[in-house]
Amino acid sequence: MALGKIKADTLEHSTAGSLDTQYVVNGSAKAWVTGSDAAAIATGQSLNISSGTDHGTGDYSYAFTSSLDSASYTGAVAPHGGGLRLATSYTVRNTTGVFAIYVGTSNSAASDHGHCGAAFGSLA
Repeated sequence: MALGKIKADTLEHSTAGSLDTQYVVNGSAKAWVTGSDAAAIATGQSLNISSGTDHGTGDYSYAFTSSLDSASYTGAVAPHGGGLRLATSYTVRNTTGVFAIYVGTSNSAASDHGHCGAAFGSLA
């Protein structure tokens, strides 16, 4: 079976108009993960993530399969599983190869809790 290519500069919908494909490429998450309270990656719940590490209470990091071109990417994260929690991209530990996440309680104390996150930037 031969592999093919689709080349397009714009996407067009019959009633909603058109969109430049660069907007889609640049605006898409380059990695995402759903992790447990032990940095275990939920089966089938990641993109461009090879492994997770639990560094201690509420402190997690995930290795990218394909690195980003800069450590200054944007991370969007959230806790899940109930209760008042917060989650943030731990930017002081983000690198081109690692996405770090901090999870805490509503008063900012570190907390082991399930979480999810996405990284937005450019692949290397």
